[in-house]
Amino acid sequence: MIFGLHISADTDVGKIRYKEGGTMAAVDPFKIVIKGKQAHGAYPWLSVDPITTAAQIIMSLQTIVSREIKLIDEAAVVTIGSIHGGNRSNIIPSEVELVGTIRTLNKAARDHMYEALPRKVKGIADSMRAEVEVTLPLDYYYPITYNDPALTEKMVPTLIKSAGRENVIYSKPVTGAEDFSFFQEKIPGLYMWIGGKPLDVPEDKAPAHHTPEFYVDDSGMKTGVKLLTDLTLDYMDLH
Repeated sequence: MIFGLHISADTDVGKIRYKEGGTMAAVDPFKIVIKGKQAHGAYPWLSVDPITTAAQIIMSLQTIVSREIKLIDEAAVVTIGSIHGGNRSNIIPSEVELVGTIRTLNKAARDHMYEALPRKVKGIADSMRAEVEVTLPLDYYYPITYNDPALTEKMVPTLIKSAGRENVIYSKPVTGAEDFSFFQEKIPGLYMWIGGKPLDVPEDKAPAHHTPEFYVDDSGMKTGVKLLTDLTLDYMDLH
């Protein structure tokens, strides 16, 4: 088995957050290439417009989450982060490229996204007389960070022993991702968050992760060292 920790810039120093099951999302980047027919912008009827097609695809992809994923179970996200196409105001280009990411927290949602995204994209492209190529996943992926339920239940008493019951928080999942998930595909694992926010900083004022303002109080690391040590020793005592 394996244990892992992640610092949390918006959780008070001394606290631990955990959740069984899907706790951080799978990541599946994708690329959509829309191929149309170039024409002068003054004569759009001579074109097959990949920009208009791209706009319809982007809006339609959001309905997979809002209308096809059972959101009362787990969250899902589809984000388009990059659009490239065209170079002049009066020319309808022949091609547009979209690049985006999918985030899911359970296998059923992930499988559904793999089926639904190409279906939506192809259906809209066909309706617009455009051709389309979908690459999913694009060039890498991360599995769901999935905390083994039996292992999690077994080790919760250690979390309480290490930090105190009042400092152990049952947490909601997050749609960020973690490569710790590759280990969890091989053996049972438990991944947790430890607090790094100074106690005098309000939660809504704490700088976010992966920003220039990111800051954590290093004293939070003491909780992490104690927790990993206790988890290791207690697990060995149980086995």
